[in-house]
Amino acid sequence: MELLSLEKELKNNAYPGRGIVIGKSEKGDKMVIAYFIMGRSVNSRNRVFVEDGDGIRTQAHDPAKLSDPSLIIYAPVRVLDNKTIVTNGDQTDTIYELMKEGQTFEQSLRTREFEPDGPNYTPRISGMVEISDGKADYWMSILKSACGNPDSCSRYTFSYENPAAGEGRFIHTYQYDADVLPSFVGEPKRVIIDKEIDDFTDMLWNSLNEDNKVSLFVRYIDIATGNHETRIMNKNN
Repeated sequence: MELLSLEKELKNNAYPGRGIVIGKSEKGDKMVIAYFIMGRSVNSRNRVFVEDGDGIRTQAHDPAKLSDPSLIIYAPVRVLDNKTIVTNGDQTDTIYELMKEGQTFEQSLRTREFEPDGPNYTPRISGMVEISDGKADYWMSILKSACGNPDSCSRYTFSYENPAAGEGRFIHTYQYDADVLPSFVGEPKRVIIDKEIDDFTDMLWNSLNEDNKVSLFVRYIDIATGNHETRIMNKNN
């Protein structure tokens, strides 16, 4: 699979929707996680990321403009022991709670499906990084309608053991902007990760469409110690 430029992928797509990037830093010493949200409606754009313990949550920038919190207010990132979970919806909590009970990442997501927002039926995208004994692995998942059929859910899970330094995978909800948004297709894209956290954050934020971008989360986790650095960008400050 071709190794792609994240900057070009984002600049050439006005509306990938919500996206997750996971991979390993160029030096191979840190795991990299990024999650961004975009919006076309007033309700979707009326959000910010705020820190919540070791994770983050979304909240309304202007509570008076919040018309429907059901699919936009959630915890995108939660930490369970040595696992960092990142998703585009409240399935973060599903994964967190069921893994506490001994289920796997994939088993936890068997209890969920795509969002009930027809005609788009937005996919639920999820990821998890696990660091143990100086080694890191990660997983990605997408739950989506079968070509827009709300009666059928297609489930895909991808696992990456001991990933290569300087690269990662990128998955997002929509292929491109359209009246009815087409779901992401195929395997998560293989992308270059060749920057430290501040430059990586700036590149992502500046590459997202100016009209549609809402918030960005970036975290670098030291594989040896488990310590992490986090950056948050919000269009609504």
